[in-house]
Amino acid sequence: MAGRLMRQIAALPYSTAADGSMQILLITSRETRRWVIPKGNRIKGLAGHRAAELEAYEEAGIHGIACPAPLGRYSYDKRKRKGGSREATVEVFPLAVTGHLTQWPEQGQRELRWFPVAEAAKAVDEPDLQSIIAAFREPPADPGWFLRLLLAIRDRQNERTGMLRWFHALMPKQGRFFEQFEDHAATLVFGADALGKLLKGGPDMAAHIKEISDREHEADDIIRDVLQDVRRIFVTPFDRSAITGLIGVMDDAIDQMNQTAKAIALYEVKEFAPQMQDMSALIVECARITAEAMPLLRSLNLNSTRLHDLTERLVKLEGHADILHESGLKALFQKAQAGNTMDFIVGSEIYSHLEKVTDRFEDVANEISGLVIDHA
Repeated sequence: MAGRLMRQIAALPYSTAADGSMQILLITSRETRRWVIPKGNRIKGLAGHRAAELEAYEEAGIHGIACPAPLGRYSYDKRKRKGGSREATVEVFPLAVTGHLTQWPEQGQRELRWFPVAEAAKAVDEPDLQSIIAAFREPPADPGWFLRLLLAIRDRQNERTGMLRWFHALMPKQGRFFEQFEDHAATLVFGADALGKLLKGGPDMAAHIKEISDREHEADDIIRDVLQDVRRIFVTPFDRSAITGLIGVMDDAIDQMNQTAKAIALYEVKEFAPQMQDMSALIVECARITAEAMPLLRSLNLNSTRLHDLTERLVKLEGHADILHESGLKALFQKAQAGNTMDFIVGSEIYSHLEKVTDRFEDVANEISGLVIDHA
């Protein structure tokens, strides 16, 4: 007989390769040997995503950056040692894996395997968990110019400007704008990962600061190319203002990451409040979502629903960041009243830069939404 509902937390460990492909780490359960994700009971006094990080360390020997905003929940029947079962609902937090240890508490008790996203979704049993993992799916392949043309004709056949738009659909899409969007999004992913590692502290902070700076320079080169192409290319996939608007807010995001790193280096900050670390984890998730969204812009009609889901999560993440920002500033102010005035000045500047990064990702969401409204 099932008992009362049990509430648990879990980590969804993922890694992103240089080419943008993503993999999910699954582990086997100790008793049934089925594929699952690291999970466990909530820990009193510890936030859900922090507890998920701990479970990932104990069960899989991994560490990384856990986003404080969950992806969703799933349910399963947890078997009791003395027989019977108990319904459990599990809140899932994405975990960007940054390293794998050589020793961990449950080493040798489980099998670990990295799966491509689609295979990972099929490997687990729970339908809701399958859906959560599938949300990391690879962008769909380009359906080709002919299908895009048919969609354009179908969607606009009753419009006054249908013939003009049909003719525009036949015109070649010149330039490398889609590739440039995707390349810039990659700099956001690598920069955000370095920022998340930076705010963990430790001996490699200088390397992480350099990584962010290098990625910011790469992003500058990309936006320079985009602005040149906008001026010289006759036919563009979107309005020129939409192209410059989107790449501009993306560039602002990596610029603010770099400003955060510069402030940390300038003031020689070595330790970071939990709210700062959580804001950087939100930035990691924002960058991942942005990178997923960029290839979908190639076929707005086919991908409008998915783009809506992604932009909605970006907006929610920015709202979560605002809460962390206010909480962190309040904690800093309370310490300042005890005489730590300089800590308040330095900390508030770092918080300000982190908040601006998340604000720019909300701007990315708004720009993408505008494209969907205008062109899908």
